[in-house]
Amino acid sequence: MSIWQTKSWQEMLLKSKQIEKIIEIDNIFIEKRSIWLGQFWLFVLWIDNLSINNDFLNKVKSLCKIEKSLFIQFENIDYTSNLYVELTWFTNNYYKKFITPYTAIIDLNLSEDEILSMMKPKWRYNIKLAEKKWVLVKEVEKTKENVEIFYNLMLETTSRDNFNWNSLDYYISFLNNIKDSKLFIAFVEDKPISAWIFTYVWNVAIYYYWASTSDSNYRNLMSPYLLQWTAICKAKELGLKIYDFLWVATPWEENSHLQWVTDFKSKFTSNIIKVSDSYIFINNKIKYNLLQIIRKIKR
Repeated sequence: MSIWQTKSWQEMLLKSKQIEKIIEIDNIFIEKRSIWLGQFWLFVLWIDNLSINNDFLNKVKSLCKIEKSLFIQFENIDYTSNLYVELTWFTNNYYKKFITPYTAIIDLNLSEDEILSMMKPKWRYNIKLAEKKWVLVKEVEKTKENVEIFYNLMLETTSRDNFNWNSLDYYISFLNNIKDSKLFIAFVEDKPISAWIFTYVWNVAIYYYWASTSDSNYRNLMSPYLLQWTAICKAKELGLKIYDFLWVATPWEENSHLQWVTDFKSKFTSNIIKVSDSYIFINNKIKYNLLQIIRKIKR
């Protein structure tokens, strides 16, 4: 099971208006998402291989017609490297990719010393440096005030590193609806200098969102390294099995927009594996092809 097939995740998507509707078939949640001009598609961000059978696929095919959706897309995540799923009528493709094919993971069955030994020496040094510089990492309550601290740091981060972000209401909804989410903030003399959001669901901890100050007076304190290490230790304390850094570049991909993030994550662990594939069934080929033409024009 995964975070993306929990009721709380689906409710968060509804409250933040990212989806139109939740449909449940054979204990699997299916999201109804809007495209534009009154067109919709169906999406499942998890495949349990044992649940994928012809009976289920027939129900999904019928659902596309009932909901008047152009297509349905499945996306799986599998840490066992056993990604093959035989989906009759489906093509190995996607309309919009939510989970990158590759991620970096840490085996939490290893001891803390073993996990540290697998990091690059500079990263271990940075963790110790942050401790020596009196950086204090706290798991804080998910209050509006604390989420605003995260959000303000996020605005600094996005303006510096030029990537997209969500609204304050989205992060409030995320943290309040995902009960197994946690917010960590790194302080120096009560000043917040970095803040990260993690989820701890089932056997997997996921490093989800991050934000840090752009103030040069604090960036050399290496708080992100200590913050990451604190989150890893918390996952071990909770008895989880996998620590997922989420979103890294495909190993052979050149000039990936994820390259700089991948560089940061891969120095905590060299264990980069393929975890996700996508499958799509097109219900209305004429409208779907027209949609793709419009998307190409807009690019």
